[in-house]
Amino acid sequence: MPVVIALGAFLMTLLGGWTAQRVTDRRHLILGLAGGLMLGVVGLDLLPEALEAADREVFGVPAALLCFVLGFLAAHAVERLLAVRKAAHGLDPDERVPQVGLTAATAMVGHSVMDGVAIGAAFQVGGGVAAAVALAVIAHDFADGFNTYTITSLYGNARRKAVLMLCADALAPLVGAASTLLFTLPEQLLGIYLGFFGGVLLYLATSDILPEAHHDHPALSTLACTAAGVGFIWLVVGIAA
Repeated sequence: MPVVIALGAFLMTLLGGWTAQRVTDRRHLILGLAGGLMLGVVGLDLLPEALEAADREVFGVPAALLCFVLGFLAAHAVERLLAVRKAAHGLDPDERVPQVGLTAATAMVGHSVMDGVAIGAAFQVGGGVAAAVALAVIAHDFADGFNTYTITSLYGNARRKAVLMLCADALAPLVGAASTLLFTLPEQLLGIYLGFFGGVLLYLATSDILPEAHHDHPALSTLACTAAGVGFIWLVVGIAA
């Protein structure tokens, strides 16, 4: 049954990526929406889950929040190191590096694997919990597919690579759900992972996606799309709760 439910996440992920691919003539709106979806996922979904799962402190700070900051700093450090290397070779340090987009998309795939694990683990707990988790995962996997395709293509990768990463992200929940038949992930480790991944996502949203969305089109419509993305995730979280 967890694998069957994960098929819904598979289809929603593909639908999200297809939507991002088709609406190319409103790129600033798509990027604004993607930034809002990522902000909503981090603030309203990942961080609360991380704080609940990693229920411990490290020198007075919740472990999940510490990992959140470390994730943000890690993403920043990787991007700056790549910029320094490009400058050393006489290239424009501000030009986007395709490898950054692929790395970020790979992190999205890893997150989708954990979505599948969450579905499988919820079925081990009970039917009511499983239904709520399945609803949340399937709904927000639309945003995952949307963001995976957007991030990959935003950093200058070819459409073929963006589609390939989208397909990997769509298959990931199936892999995660099937894996729960073999093992169970410790809850504290899951919380640490979610915190770190949330920091990475927030960095990408605030340093690249949202600035790019408002660079050429600083319109209220772009801001409205960002707010709509946050509102959509809030709705998903509220329904699941």
